Amino acid sequence: MYNSRPGLVLGFHGTDQSIVDKVAAGKEGLKPSVNKWDWLGYGIYFWEHSQERALEFAKNAKLVNPKSKIQKPAVIGAVIDLSHCLDLLDYNNFSFLREAYKTVLGTHSKAGIPTNKSAPNSNPDDFIYRALDCAVLEAVHDINREGGMRPFDSVRSVFWEGDHVYPEAGFKDKNHIQICIRNPNCIKGYFVPRQEVGFNGKVEKSLH
Repeated sequence: MYNSRPGLVLGFHGTDQSIVDKVAAGKEGLKPSVNKWDWLGYGIYFWEHSQERALEFAKNAKLVNPKSKIQKPAVIGAVIDLSHCLDLLDYNNFSFLREAYKTVLGTHSKAGIPTNKSAPNSNPDDFIYRALDCAVLEAVHDINREGGMRPFDSVRSVFWEGDHVYPEAGFKDKNHIQICIRNPNCIKGYFVPRQEVGFNGKVEKSLH
């Protein structure tokens, strides 16, 4: 009943500069990710309101996926309407995951159940490869589709990632909110993030 998310959010996608140029010029749109380890299932991924985190991801993409084609890390921004969202910051939505997990267990042998794994040389508590979570999220969408229910346009979740900011802290230095867009119509426009300029409170006439 309350899965509709009114208003717009800004998302940032880390990719190669060549892709940024094409998308910004309107020559193409971002393509969905369909890796079996995708954290929130298949779709187009954005860091919510975090340009810096998107750029860091692009710089380190080959550490996660050796097949990454990113040569010159860059960021493209997007104005997003989450619309009908499976928001995993909403307590009620975890019931979808519990039901889908049962489906995953029923369709895989015990030895073949997907697992979440950390990456080499990464924090062992950070599951970089999330095959189980991806399978569960995709099962949610399959159940919806087979039941004739309204499909989710997007998925949103918070992730606790990285090292503790200080000893015994409840905060980690890579905590973030991630958005997965399944319905491309949720993306209302793209933009190239601009650099912040100094402002002293005085508006002056431009010389140009």
